Amino acid sequence: MVALVNSMTGDHPARPVLVLSNNPGAGGLDKARDLGVAADAIDHRAFGRDRTAFEAAMHARLFEARPDILCLAGFMRVLTPWFVEQWQGRMLNIHPSLLPAYKGLDTHARAIAAGDREAGCSVHEVTADLDGGPVLGQARVPVRPDDTPETLAARVLVMEHRLYPLVLRRFAAGKRTRIDLP
Repeated sequence: MVALVNSMTGDHPARPVLVLSNNPGAGGLDKARDLGVAADAIDHRAFGRDRTAFEAAMHARLFEARPDILCLAGFMRVLTPWFVEQWQGRMLNIHPSLLPAYKGLDTHARAIAAGDREAGCSVHEVTADLDGGPVLGQARVPVRPDDTPETLAARVLVMEHRLYPLVLRRFAAGKRTRIDLP
């Protein structure tokens, strides 16, 4: 989130209007406020198993902020088709694998266990298909023989901070062609 906010300066076609979390204790909320961006949380736990009510509350808060684009980062909840439909074509996500490989969780451990030589991250448009929307960018890192999920995750995170701002800039300018970082 910080990398995205910091990238939206000068001639960037987007500006941050709100950082919204489902976790009131998320450290990114204070970081956003420190950067001068409005920040809020809607605790999903308050809604129990009622995902529809939780997403309706998120949608209402987002509607107030009037963003043109939603950038998901670290949002670990599966969104319903209803929510995705409300923001279809205007929602991006960063995922820590080279999609379509390793959708979902535990991506680094899965890449290591499979003996992959490369891992990385992908920025994709969000669709109702979990981690299945069009890939707009990818960045690769080598998988080293001594890697653990944590060491691999640390190197992938560096690339996430490079890739996501680049894809967001292009997406905000109306470009949906894919970019790949080595």
